[in-house]
Amino acid sequence: MKKLAIGILAHVDAGKTTLCEALLYLSGAIRKRGRVDRGDAYLDTHTLEKARGITIFSKQAKFNYNNTEFTVVDTPGHVDFSAEAERALSVLDYAVLVVSGTDGVQSHTETLWKLLRRYSIPTFIFINKTDIMPRNRSELIEEIQRRLSERCIAFEPCEGTDSEFCKSEAFFENLALADDELFEKHSAKRIVDADIAAAISERRIFPCFFGSALKTDGVSDFIACLSHYSRERGFKKDFAARVYKITYDPQGTRLTHIRLTGGSLSPRTAVAYTARNGERLTEKNCPHSVLFRCKIHSNRTRRMRRSCGRFRTFRNVPRAGLGR
Repeated sequence: MKKLAIGILAHVDAGKTTLCEALLYLSGAIRKRGRVDRGDAYLDTHTLEKARGITIFSKQAKFNYNNTEFTVVDTPGHVDFSAEAERALSVLDYAVLVVSGTDGVQSHTETLWKLLRRYSIPTFIFINKTDIMPRNRSELIEEIQRRLSERCIAFEPCEGTDSEFCKSEAFFENLALADDELFEKHSAKRIVDADIAAAISERRIFPCFFGSALKTDGVSDFIACLSHYSRERGFKKDFAARVYKITYDPQGTRLTHIRLTGGSLSPRTAVAYTARNGERLTEKNCPHSVLFRCKIHSNRTRRMRRSCGRFRTFRNVPRAGLGR
């Protein structure tokens, strides 16, 4: 099964957390969708988040679609918490940038776009709130191309179908105009899905999708394209991991959140890591060892062997620094 980590990023009130709820619900990971305005969103669990109606802390959840296992990371959209969002970028395979159809591209949207370019993260764009969007789609695409990139291409469903995207001559021409390699293939009339997937993963094109996360319009098509047009990164055989978040449990124990980027990890394994001062250290996990919190399946904490590509949490790794 293909394993991917995708991050959801947006300016505040674009519907980012609502899109996460829709992805989890339509994939069958949760049975009931929460809402930010009701304070029962699945990923906004902190008291402050419920009170203010915004995401403050990055959180992740897992869902499966076809032959792809997604770990979705919901990041804060408010500019005051942008550092929390940036920390999550180092562990992402793909990003989903949510643009509000009512507000268009905001200044913080452009800031996030620059961060995605700095970290070289392939990006899908989901244009939300199309049910109340005052402008037509072509005007919004033009704005996105002008303010973000000319390589943003609309992927729209064919009329009268629920899941197929139009691969018309105009669609292929837009792809060809956005990228030289696709232009050569289009000249030979042989652009295939693998070529599109490669162009996305190499940040040569940026697919744009329209929908309403609140009403789940267009979200099923979006999940299907995420699965179809994405590639799994290569993983090393030896154990390797990247720290992307530090938290504390109710007892005050330090929790180090990592993404495995190579090998596998079992309880009581000695782990070598780089401290903040650059020193290489080796420490054995605490008796509780590797913890994987997955509220989708159970509220209990499990201890088990985990392979590369997954997200994990350590207890008592006191000197591990972010990004190490």
